[in-house]
Amino acid sequence: MTTGTGIPVVSIVGKSDSGKTTVVEQLVRRLVERGYRVATCKHHVHEVDIDVPGKDSWRHAKAGAQVTMISAPTQFAVVSKVDRERTLDEIAAAAGDVDILITEGFKRAGSVRVEVSRRDRSDELISTSEQLTALITDNGDLRVEGVPVFDLNDYDGLTDFVEAMFLDGKEPHGD
Repeated sequence: MTTGTGIPVVSIVGKSDSGKTTVVEQLVRRLVERGYRVATCKHHVHEVDIDVPGKDSWRHAKAGAQVTMISAPTQFAVVSKVDRERTLDEIAAAAGDVDILITEGFKRAGSVRVEVSRRDRSDELISTSEQLTALITDNGDLRVEGVPVFDLNDYDGLTDFVEAMFLDGKEPHGD
């Protein structure tokens, strides 16, 4: 999926404790090593405290600030209260000048889905075959017709696939 911003969005989905975060971490690390600028977004179904409870910016938000910003020499963060959940297009636009947005947990919103399935967790997928772009699993019996399957630890293969499918022709930025 390419958003209205032109930024491709790849959603890593799967059941809880299937290894989604590890897949995102490894995919991001490899794409960055190849010179791409990567943004990530983790989806939560409920409100979370983004700032550390008790710290100054958390206290500012709890006091009623609509927007809380944190600025440091090497980081800048903005936490805003919102009246509705943001779409993937809006999230991609907020990501700024990046080559790709990797999301985790957008089971309903993402049109490009890489599902992570761990045998110990389940032998059933949460996505239909029409929804799947790729599958990464340790279950050799789990196959979906027409969908590329990667071993659970084949992060290089998955990265090659993502690069070819969504970043082909895009010049890496390098250092």
